[in-house]
Amino acid sequence: MIYARVAGTGSFLPGKPVTNDDLVARGIETSDEWIAERTGIRMRHLAEPDVTASQLAYEASVRAIEAAGCQPSDIDLIIVATSTPDYIFPSTAALLQARLGITNGGAVFDLQAVCTGFAYALATAEKFIRSGSNKRALVVGAEVFSRILDWNDRGTCVLFGDGAGAVVLEASARPGILATALHADGSHSPILSVPGQINRGVVIGDPFLRMDGQAVFKFAVKVLGEVAREVVEQAGLTMGDVDWLIPHQANMRILQATGKRLGVPMEKVIATVAQHGNTSAASIPLALDLAVRDGRVQRGQKLLLEGVGGGFTWGAVLLEF
Repeated sequence: MIYARVAGTGSFLPGKPVTNDDLVARGIETSDEWIAERTGIRMRHLAEPDVTASQLAYEASVRAIEAAGCQPSDIDLIIVATSTPDYIFPSTAALLQARLGITNGGAVFDLQAVCTGFAYALATAEKFIRSGSNKRALVVGAEVFSRILDWNDRGTCVLFGDGAGAVVLEASARPGILATALHADGSHSPILSVPGQINRGVVIGDPFLRMDGQAVFKFAVKVLGEVAREVVEQAGLTMGDVDWLIPHQANMRILQATGKRLGVPMEKVIATVAQHGNTSAASIPLALDLAVRDGRVQRGQKLLLEGVGGGFTWGAVLLEF
C-alpha cells in the first residue's frame, strides 16, 4: 500500500511587517484597537510591486525542500494554490518549476479554490501519490492579495496580507494523510468575490475583493465544524485524538468560534493570524510551518488542517505528521 506523508515544510513572508498603526499612518481610517478587537490581526506583510506569487512560492519551496532532505530534481509534481497568479498563463506552478531548475518533465498546475486552495491542493497531491504515478509532490499556497484590495475599504483592506507556504509530500509505506474531504457550493459566491475581469485589455466589472463579512463568518464557522468532524469520522478517530487544529487564518473570531464548536481548546489551535493576517491559500501552510519550526508540532502527532473560502469552497485534511 502506498501512502502520502509530509516530509518537509517551508514558508516565506515578504518585506517588513506592516502594523495596524502603519496602516493608520498611510491614511486608512481605522485604528489598531478597531482591527485587533474585530479580527485579532496586529500586522501583515505586503509584497513590493515587482514581487510576484511565484517568487514568494519559490522562497517557501526552497525551505520545504531543504526540510524534506531532498533536491528540487526529486520533485515530480508541483501544485500551486493561488488566486493571485503571476499571469493568466503560463501557470504559476510552471514559473515556479523553472525558478527551481526542475527539468524532469513532471506535471505542474495551478489550483484555484481561494482560501481553501491549500487543502484542495494537498488532497489532490495525495491522490496522485497514492495512485503510484508520482513519488514526491511540492504543494504550495502563494498569494499577493494586496494587488486585489481596495485600500479605501477599511472593512477588507486591513484583513489581508501576502505570503507563501509549502510542503513536500512523498510516497511512504506508513500512513500520513489519513482522510480528506472537499466541498463547494457556488450559490454563495456573491458574499466573497472579486467580481471583475480583463476583457480586451479593459477592466470589466470590479477588480477588487468584495465581502459580506457577517455572512462569511456565519457560513465559515458552520462548514468548518462540519468538515472537521467529517474527516475525523472518516479516519475512525475522535476530535480528542487530534493534537493540533490548524485552520485557515482568516480571523481570530472565526478560529475561536470553530474551536468552541468542535470542543477543541484554543491551546490546541495553531493561530498565526495576528502575525500575517489573512493570506488566503498561503495561510494554512504558513501556520503549519511556523508551528513545526517553533517545536509545537512534532512527528507522530495528528493534525487537522481545514479551510473555507470564496466559491464557496471548504475542505479538510487529517494527517499524521
